[in-house]
Amino acid sequence: MKKEKILIIEDEVSINNILVMLLEGEGYQVFSAFDGREGMDCIQKDIFDLIITDIKMPHYTGFDILKEALELSPDTVVIMITAFGTTEAAINALKLGAYDYINKPFKIDEIRLVVEKALEKRRLSLEVKNLRLQVEDRYRLGNMVGRSKLMIDLFSNLPKIAKSNASVLILGQSGCGKELFAHAIHNLSPRSQLAFVAINCAAMPEGLLESELFGHMKGSFTGAVSNKEGLFEVADNGTLFLDEIGDMPLNLQSKLLRVLEDGVFRRIGGVTDIKVDVRVISATNKDLQQALVSGNFRQDLFYRLNVIPVTIPPLCERKEDIPVLIDFYLEKNRITNRKFTKEAVDALVCYKWQGNVRELENTLERVLTISENSIINIDDLPSEIISAANKTINADPPLIEFTEEGIFLDRILEEIERKYLQLSLDNAHGNKTKAASLLNISFRQFRHRLKKYDLE
Repeated sequence: MKKEKILIIEDEVSINNILVMLLEGEGYQVFSAFDGREGMDCIQKDIFDLIITDIKMPHYTGFDILKEALELSPDTVVIMITAFGTTEAAINALKLGAYDYINKPFKIDEIRLVVEKALEKRRLSLEVKNLRLQVEDRYRLGNMVGRSKLMIDLFSNLPKIAKSNASVLILGQSGCGKELFAHAIHNLSPRSQLAFVAINCAAMPEGLLESELFGHMKGSFTGAVSNKEGLFEVADNGTLFLDEIGDMPLNLQSKLLRVLEDGVFRRIGGVTDIKVDVRVISATNKDLQQALVSGNFRQDLFYRLNVIPVTIPPLCERKEDIPVLIDFYLEKNRITNRKFTKEAVDALVCYKWQGNVRELENTLERVLTISENSIINIDDLPSEIISAANKTINADPPLIEFTEEGIFLDRILEEIERKYLQLSLDNAHGNKTKAASLLNISFRQFRHRLKKYDLE
């Protein structure tokens, strides 16, 4: 285990030496400074787990040391040493962020105990910080966020996908974040320091698309006034993202296949093979299986592109992500003085979002631009969203056919309760405390119901 680093800043040589001997004997890595200037120099050159500093010293005071230390390393714990009678100064130091203070003269056991507690506090603080980062990372992937099981599963597979050099085919509806996922793959891959180049295969005619991808030689066609590199050359050793690959013309598909198989191509009008090392990530919102049947997409190319298939779920299948997406939008755009009420968020959750995350973000931008309120409520939302929310609220319960024997209401209610208990567990990923809060019941009530329906 790595030794924790402690810095002693004390101008009384005897006290300084005693502290060094004591703490080295406890197994810590100890450094010492004998005045404020020397101490300031130490903290500006290195990071310490704990600093023990006198308050009154030449050149710089303990307050100067405290301020600089916490500014440079907020996780460092600082203990002040004060002469008896200057306790008020030590209390002021606590207000400024010091962990504790020790009065002179002090007892050896007192020092040992305070240091032990201070470092334990630092360890716990770092642990909480790391856990928080893990939770954030679990729900976030670059500019993609989500707490649904679908998205967490997607995020968890990403590192393995990124390490590979295999082609990736990303499937998903328009606006669901396919290019963001491609970016995330690149950023976590060994190619991350090199180029990420994206092109939309549906955005230009065949001739222009071929020129963009493979480049051309001067004079190869009207308007080719100079040699031009294609995107495969630009992305050499990096990643090329082919969006809307399902719209690529058949003639170009054969040329793309050759690059994927052999890593070589020729510019338009060129006579020399150009060799490249490019990882290809492609994406489409089309049904490529149907395109194979209709003959609009080459089967051999499909197999080359579809080595690692990834499906980005539409927003309608992960509505629990919508509150997180709203918070992320505000954070991303540094909007700190405005927020959405629960009713407004609930209404946004009710909407179908056929345009997925892109439509949600456009709606948020529209609402925040038009409304002058710092608190966005349901009345600030577009009429179609309010209407959808009202329909959901006023929707009739599912009809139950009555038989001659009638119905068993208790049994029906139990089935509904059982269903929502299971749904809450699924949404909370098995966390019972979180599941109970989603149902707005106590943990004890939740446990009782789980036992009742044998769901534990």
